Amino acid sequence: MASITTADVMPSEEARVAWLDALGERCLAEAHRFAEARALDHFSGHREGELAKTVIPQFVAGGKSLRPMFAYVGWRCGGPESDAALRAASSLELLHCFALAQDDVMDGSLLRRGRPALHIRFARWHSEQGWSGSADRFGESAATLFGDLFLVWSEQMLRESGLDTESLSRGWPRYDLMRAELAVGQLADLVNDAREFPSWETLLDVLRRKSGNYTVRRPLEFGAALAGCGPDVLDALADYGELVGEAFQFRDDLLGVFGDPAVTGKPAGQDLRDRKASSVVVLAAEMADRRQRAELDELLALPTVDDEAVSRWRRLIVTSGARDRLGELIRERADKAVAAIDPALFPPHAADSLSILAVRCTERDQ
Repeated sequence: MASITTADVMPSEEARVAWLDALGERCLAEAHRFAEARALDHFSGHREGELAKTVIPQFVAGGKSLRPMFAYVGWRCGGPESDAALRAASSLELLHCFALAQDDVMDGSLLRRGRPALHIRFARWHSEQGWSGSADRFGESAATLFGDLFLVWSEQMLRESGLDTESLSRGWPRYDLMRAELAVGQLADLVNDAREFPSWETLLDVLRRKSGNYTVRRPLEFGAALAGCGPDVLDALADYGELVGEAFQFRDDLLGVFGDPAVTGKPAGQDLRDRKASSVVVLAAEMADRRQRAELDELLALPTVDDEAVSRWRRLIVTSGARDRLGELIRERADKAVAAIDPALFPPHAADSLSILAVRCTERDQ
């Protein structure tokens, strides 16, 4: 695997991108290695291990390591290259696996990362064994329990990362805040329904807590806290993180409506079928004229959102101007985030990484 220690001596754009790519690969490898070892510890010789020892490593291996990358870049805002810090940052990939496993159960998602979601895999296994009872119920229960395991393993990986006690003590409050905020945001999203159309500010609050902060801001703050960065750096990272986090979620919402299933790994228009009050849906409702709003109300009243309804809803979002407007909001936030990277506060390698990650988060197609 490529070294991640070349960023400071190879300042070209190509080298900086290569450093980040190698960082993501190494973070994912660390998380995968830890989860694979824990799966062997817990499931070897047991009946449930038949599937668990395969499914768990596969699930972890499909990630993009975005949160660990932000955490490690946060660390590099005040700390040197460190294998221990990289392992600590990589623990956030297991935290993300916890969130995905349980989010898919709550949303009834069929796919995750191009494969059947965990609860689908376990439901199929139940059926293949010819067991009594509900296969679907078994699958949901098993996926929830494996989500709990990912949560436990994330903390264990952080604790056993090799960082000293003083560094960890600075990081624990940020780590706890991130976990709690994620759960509270998920609950807020659970009660959110497109048929009620929350206000734009209410929606932003939910998006920040559920995804934006958890994806960008909190990992950055967590890594910077581990490194002992001062309040000025933490404040600047918070501003940057909130902007990029919102833009990231806006892009995610666009992909949930218009994304290519072959690229995203999710069914086309799934957010519309689930009637999610996503940013693009709420914005379309606000920008719709009287005729468009009447059509939107008609779509919302349908008992089932089929393929034809998804197509109509997409056209409405486009003709209302919401798709283009959300694209403008993404670009505005990305530009502001890059402008917020003060060279007086951040080492050059960290500033460069933050700039590249801002673009990567807001121009992604999956």
